Amino acid sequence: MCAVTTPALTAADQELITWIESQAKERGNAVIAVPSDDKGSGYCFTACAWALHNVPEAVVVGLPEQMAPVLLDAYVDRSAAGEIFEVGKTYEDFFEGVPVVFERVAKGHYPEYFGSAFLVYPDGDFPALQLIVATPEGHFPWHSDAPEGFAEWQPVLTESGVPESWRPGVDGP
Repeated sequence: MCAVTTPALTAADQELITWIESQAKERGNAVIAVPSDDKGSGYCFTACAWALHNVPEAVVVGLPEQMAPVLLDAYVDRSAAGEIFEVGKTYEDFFEGVPVVFERVAKGHYPEYFGSAFLVYPDGDFPALQLIVATPEGHFPWHSDAPEGFAEWQPVLTESGVPESWRPGVDGP
């Protein structure tokens, strides 16, 4: 693993690295949760998926706190076992009847949504995917019939804020 231990790290950073490493050894990855606040919805992200399994790190935004780690763990477990997830393809087997789609995360979002992962990858050199979850009715944040405020609650982490790896309604959901 690529953990960093330098005198420049604070005691809190060193403690977090130790926790991430222990989670990675026990579970195959670490899932870090960030609660919602007045600036936006909560999110969870992985650390060590790339270092241990050569699969992109992942983030999910706006899911209930008990669901997000389950989704991320399933993604890492399935990816580590060899499953390849395609951006723009809908997957309906993570949560029964609730579609999930993958999109690449723009590097400009890494500091905000993968902050602690920089303790593992100090240069920020890792791929990342966002798992975007539809409403139970199948509406994604970019759909015109999505609930009001859904796009703000679950922002798409591309440069434009909408899917860029596929065309919604054409070759993706």
